[in-house]
Amino acid sequence: MFGRKKKLLLPVETPETDQQPRVAPRSPSEAIKPMAAPPPPPRIRRRRGGLLATMSGLLTLFIAIAGAAIFGISILEKEVTAPGPLQADKIVVIPRNTGTNEIASMLKQEGVINQPFLFEAYALLNRQRGQLKAGEFQFKAGTSIEAAIDTLVEGKAILHSVTVPEGLTSDQIVRRLYDNEILAGDILETPREGTLLPDTYKFERGMTRQQIVNAMQAAQKQALTQIWGRRSTEIPVKTPQEMVILASIVEKETGRADERTRVAGVFMNRLTKRMKLQSDPTIVYGLVAGKGTLGRGITRAEITQATPYNTYVIEGLPPTPIANPGRAALEAVANPSRTKDIYFVADGSGGHAFAETLDQHNRNVARWRQIEKAKAAAGNADEVDKVEPDDDMGSVGGTSTVAQDQPAGARPGGRTGRARGFDASEGTERDPLKNKTFDLNTPKTVPALRQP
Repeated sequence: MFGRKKKLLLPVETPETDQQPRVAPRSPSEAIKPMAAPPPPPRIRRRRGGLLATMSGLLTLFIAIAGAAIFGISILEKEVTAPGPLQADKIVVIPRNTGTNEIASMLKQEGVINQPFLFEAYALLNRQRGQLKAGEFQFKAGTSIEAAIDTLVEGKAILHSVTVPEGLTSDQIVRRLYDNEILAGDILETPREGTLLPDTYKFERGMTRQQIVNAMQAAQKQALTQIWGRRSTEIPVKTPQEMVILASIVEKETGRADERTRVAGVFMNRLTKRMKLQSDPTIVYGLVAGKGTLGRGITRAEITQATPYNTYVIEGLPPTPIANPGRAALEAVANPSRTKDIYFVADGSGGHAFAETLDQHNRNVARWRQIEKAKAAAGNADEVDKVEPDDDMGSVGGTSTVAQDQPAGARPGGRTGRARGFDASEGTERDPLKNKTFDLNTPKTVPALRQP
């Protein structure tokens, strides 16, 4: 009994850890429960630097400003696209060199907008402040600020027009441009005859008269180049200028589109046969120097009066055009009808009767005189002497006066009329070509060319 040693149970030492000592479970159920997680270690506060704090503050401020800007822009968009106060369409003229603030005030005064400051702000935000154009603009009823700015930026100004009829002289065209009150400025000088193309020209308010003249001259050069390039090679006209001269005579002789090529053919045949053109409008131009028309029949003295333009006296073409022909007259001369006609006279219907021989022409003249007598008997004698189609356009078909008791002549064209006239056509006893008192080669007896 004394020989057995008792085994002493000593406690087992465990290594030290940061964890709390494990407590023995008090019961089996407590033994199977999971142990609680240890608490997190305490956070060590670090001191924030100055630059980081500044950047954070600026970012916050930027976000706030951006949000406010987006909100403001949305409000601005709503305001500028809202219908304006204008109750009906209105035309407003914006003078040149007008600033944005002045334009805004002007539109406010005209009732187009009611918030001029908003107009300026929106124009500035859209970088359109310096793009607003001057001119005459039409604003629709209810035009918004945005639409008003777009109208001024796009420059869709109102276009006016000026119509220049075919057959006017350069002097008449200049006067017509001065009669237009929408055009501005002066014309430097009266253009040379035949250098302007009659047409309808569009322009904005404030455009100068000289700009219209320049446009007409450019259009004439372009048309002349095109038409001359496709001319017939059989015509006796040798230069573009000669084509313009003859086209101006054709333009003054007839106003009917279906006759132009045939009238041009008559003059081509006469040039080929070396016959005088005997065109009344050339007499008139030599007398008035392009200032207009006589407004009456041509007298005996005027038919026999030698001027550089009187084709009863001179051979071939006059020295310059007698008007500004249109595109159709130029086309007619470039490609005339292939005909043997060398005469024409008015037929009473606004057109002309053409003839290849003198006998045919005499019969046509006789019929025209019967028409004149019938009109006179019906009390319409005034219509016989009326210049066609009107004084501004010049005579069409000529204005020479042929007495009813004189033999019919061989003039290529023209109207018959007052009894105090006489037949001075080629081939008659009063043919001016038989008058040897004219010396066309001596300036002393042939009047100098009078400038318009």
